[in-house]
Amino acid sequence: MPRSSSPLRSAALAGALGPFAAAALLTGAAPAFATEVSFKFEPGVTLPLTAPQSQVYGVGGGQSVKALFGITSFLDIGPTASLTLLPSSAPQGATGVAWGLGGGIRLKRPHDATSFYGISPWMDADALYIRTGALNRPGFDVAIGASIPVGEARTFWVGPFVRYLHVMQLDRPGYDNRDAKLLTIGISFEAGTGVKRAAKPVEEEVRTVTQDVYSCPDRDADTVPDNVDRCPEVSGPMDNWGCPNYEKVVVKRDKLELKERLFFAWDAATLEPESYPVLDEVVQALKDNKNFRVQVEGHTDSSGGDSHNQTLSEQRANAVLNYLVAQGVSKDRLVSKGFSSSVPTQTNTTVEGREANRRVEFVVSFIILPESAK
Repeated sequence: MPRSSSPLRSAALAGALGPFAAAALLTGAAPAFATEVSFKFEPGVTLPLTAPQSQVYGVGGGQSVKALFGITSFLDIGPTASLTLLPSSAPQGATGVAWGLGGGIRLKRPHDATSFYGISPWMDADALYIRTGALNRPGFDVAIGASIPVGEARTFWVGPFVRYLHVMQLDRPGYDNRDAKLLTIGISFEAGTGVKRAAKPVEEEVRTVTQDVYSCPDRDADTVPDNVDRCPEVSGPMDNWGCPNYEKVVVKRDKLELKERLFFAWDAATLEPESYPVLDEVVQALKDNKNFRVQVEGHTDSSGGDSHNQTLSEQRANAVLNYLVAQGVSKDRLVSKGFSSSVPTQTNTTVEGREANRRVEFVVSFIILPESAK
């Protein structure tokens, strides 16, 4: 049998890891501190590809565990440990066991990407010290796969992978010294720090009232004149623009602004129970201010198709309208409209921006009541 010389094996290892080293230089020659940390578990089915292993062993199992530290959004590095078990194809034969320790790099699509449902294709390579029986051997592995995020926080990922393991045999007289070549196919499970979200900036408003405004009417007798009172039908303090101190709603001249998000079922128009307290305060604000008419507006981010986003934004706005009506707000004071992703408040290129763009807004117009109705 022809034997693989040491120079050829070194060349094989360098050839496998060379593209990854070049990619590391391209993705950032000056590594920053790790901004993303994750742990990966990869169980799978392992089969020997070449003799003599394919003649001695059958299909078995393999698994590897990795710790990954982000250098850039594209590149991770970290240690790895692996275990491979191959049952003997001969009766009463011993099971083949291989332990591996080492480390390597992974190239991946950034975990905050948005298109294609956030799926992150990846490829990696490891240089390994491998222990089989009483022998120590060098080796390497390379793999490709795809990770699919579980939930919007993207803390957990799952997806298929294929890994090739190459174990370099030692030159021993009287033995078949061909290299071992194994293939593992399985599912990877990854848990990490998730995608960071920026804190929402707090708006500050300047409240200024000139002396002239005090000659204006004050229907609710709260000392805030009607021409600056945002709630002229119900009394409230000046520091809240004449409106009651709602806990979850801010009454502005042109809209009711929510201090908390509304939550819907994933990719659906079903309100989650966490949204009810916020909407109940919207109901109270509308009951307090009977001169308000409200357009409920649904907005989405740019993920997904335009037609789907338009339908979803309309359905969510209508779901909110129906909730308000069910709580006693007259339907003739309400209208709903969907805007898809056409009116973003922030960029759609970041997770934080897309989260802010998925929203429901309450745009207010005022009904001027005749004196007989006041």
